[in-house]
Amino acid sequence: MNNPSKTPGVVKALAFVCLLGAFCALACTSEPQTGPGESVRFAQFNIWELSREKLDQVNAAGEGTSPQLRKAAEIIQRVRPDVLLINEIDFDADERLNLQRFQERYLGVSQRGQEPLPAYPYTFFEAVNTGVPSGLDLNHDGATDSPEDGFGYGRYPGQYGMALLSRFPIDEQQARTFQKLLWRQMPGHLIPDGQAGKPAWYSPGQVEILRLSSKSHWDVPVRIGSTTVHVLGSHPTPMSFDGDEDRNGRRNFDESRLWADYIAGGERAEYIVDDTGTAGALSTDSLFVVMGDMNNDPQRDPGPYGMAAMSQILRLERVQDPLATNEFRSIDYVLPSTGLKVVGQGIFWPEAGDPLRVLVDEPEPASDHKMNWVDLHIP
Repeated sequence: MNNPSKTPGVVKALAFVCLLGAFCALACTSEPQTGPGESVRFAQFNIWELSREKLDQVNAAGEGTSPQLRKAAEIIQRVRPDVLLINEIDFDADERLNLQRFQERYLGVSQRGQEPLPAYPYTFFEAVNTGVPSGLDLNHDGATDSPEDGFGYGRYPGQYGMALLSRFPIDEQQARTFQKLLWRQMPGHLIPDGQAGKPAWYSPGQVEILRLSSKSHWDVPVRIGSTTVHVLGSHPTPMSFDGDEDRNGRRNFDESRLWADYIAGGERAEYIVDDTGTAGALSTDSLFVVMGDMNNDPQRDPGPYGMAAMSQILRLERVQDPLATNEFRSIDYVLPSTGLKVVGQGIFWPEAGDPLRVLVDEPEPASDHKMNWVDLHIP
């Protein structure tokens, strides 16, 4: 399925999908199964600054009132994904309530007549590097307390975090996070450290502690029937907001390279160690879906380091790109592995004049990103 709002016929098709999703929410057990011909919808949505401040805007009934989040929730209710990665949700380490509040106050409440989404029974919501103080002056402004001095850009710990929601069981015991993997551990890294012709920006002491992931990289196994699909979720730093040293562009490239090496395996992945100290790559027979706001478009962004950052992933034989030719594609991705049959795909971006355009238009759109999804037949 392409953009669900482009034509009346497709809107009708989407209505059928919504009814089907509502039926499944009522009829399935806590561990829904897929049968012959059934598909599972994987989706990714960067909901611009999904913060605690916005989540706490409620009416007397406890329902969310943020116009932006209501529109974002309506889009999700219309698309009705089975597995959803949200980027830019605040991670509240002490309480871990933000994801629950978004589900209860927005997804679980009808938005403009849409069927509410029952709470996703399985979630993965863990720490990220954004706003975590490094204690060092990483942006050379003479202080150590600016948003750019964190292990990832952020005004407070957990800003711009990630959350995975699933109708299917998540194997948390086998999940791997790479939040604390050091950038210098990657052979041939692009750190602007003044070595091998690279610009001199970070000092040796700074290079010693720099982390690769600006938020985190997650490998989260989702069990769909007897099949496990690994969700590889991340949100690399934007390539801008720096100077001639291109410290953010270099980091973005190496953050994408981490997934490329993790998928490729072999010698390319020998440096990869997760946050528990376990080394190793994704097994060569694993099924996976790469999802996230990757902040790189190989069609529009330059490739100063031999290729565009995302091309490192897109060129892998094990990766499919169902939305490669979609005119609305930007920097957000849902990329299934070979072995997973694509039976539908789409990007929520209504054309001008469509009644649903209000959800994405200024002055208060749902996000500055587009929701995209892929429907997969699980073997």
